[in-house]
Amino acid sequence: MVRQAKALLGSMAVAAVLALSTGGTANAESYWQCATFARMFSGIQLFGDAWTWWNQAIGKYTTGATPQAGSVLVFKRDGHMRDGHVAVVSHVLTDRVIQVTHANWSVISGGRGKVEQDVTVVDVSPRGDWSQVKVWYDPIRDLGNTVYPTYGFIYQTAQNTAKLASMSMAQTAGQMASASQTPTSAGQTLANAAALSTDRIAALIQSIADH
Repeated sequence: MVRQAKALLGSMAVAAVLALSTGGTANAESYWQCATFARMFSGIQLFGDAWTWWNQAIGKYTTGATPQAGSVLVFKRDGHMRDGHVAVVSHVLTDRVIQVTHANWSVISGGRGKVEQDVTVVDVSPRGDWSQVKVWYDPIRDLGNTVYPTYGFIYQTAQNTAKLASMSMAQTAGQMASASQTPTSAGQTLANAAALSTDRIAALIQSIADH
């Protein structure tokens, strides 16, 4: 339910931004940086130049080489793209084709700073690890020949959720070790603690899935 609500809010945010970007004279000057838009659309609270998001995510968010809806693909600095780029994954079509929603990529109506929704991105890396991609470029209505290097994906899951699971299991083990009981009652405590630990982990996994 929470995930559906986030998806709905994200769609509404994109619709609102697109309306602002393509509206009347007062709104025609709207200019979106990719990082500002990605932060708003994904909820991932990282700041600064797009390429710096990868290192900033260490210890804050989980990262990886597998695309997930809602994750942010981080591009490296390369050639004219000296600030890098970030794009939010909107759909995973195959293991090597996704769609992203991002800002300030294509030249549209003679300028940059516009938001593009559900743009095709293809993994062209030799190992299929999303380290090199091609991105749809609107002026030519094609992917083009340019290959862009990337770091990978930053996921919406906070890094400390794994730490919470470890702490929970450590606390349970400590409580079991300090208990002074008969063999029978100690065995029952062990079973109860194991069940409690399983319940906590299950609840943690469910909370991650819900968010």
